[in-house]
Amino acid sequence: MAMDGGCLCGAVRYHVEGEPAVTALCHCTHCARQGGSLFSMICGVPAAAFSVTKGALTTFLDTADSGNTVERKFCNQCGSPILSALSASPGMVFVKAGTLDDWRSFKPTVEVYRSRTADWMPAFDGVHTIQGGM
Repeated sequence: MAMDGGCLCGAVRYHVEGEPAVTALCHCTHCARQGGSLFSMICGVPAAAFSVTKGALTTFLDTADSGNTVERKFCNQCGSPILSALSASPGMVFVKAGTLDDWRSFKPTVEVYRSRTADWMPAFDGVHTIQGGM
């Protein structure tokens, strides 16, 4: 299986060879702020399987709550967040599922930082919950 995606303005396109190792909902405050939503749905894939096919990504170096570094990569034209690379998960990148051309078939398998989600948000059936990070 292969996946393709891109940013809002079309300046960045990417290709992922293979299926995600994990699909997750992240409720950390940094993902919420970066995406402007209550959580971020991400697909963890091997870094070697991800390639930019058009344009270039800009990197913002972030520090996670754990103190680990997070490279947040985005389109420098429209600001669409594309992926995050965590120092705590070498060899993996976490693609923002909303940037995939066909994201509808992906279901989360794990939910991280559940302790930080909105009080009214229900738990998702069949999704492993972690109160903190991975």
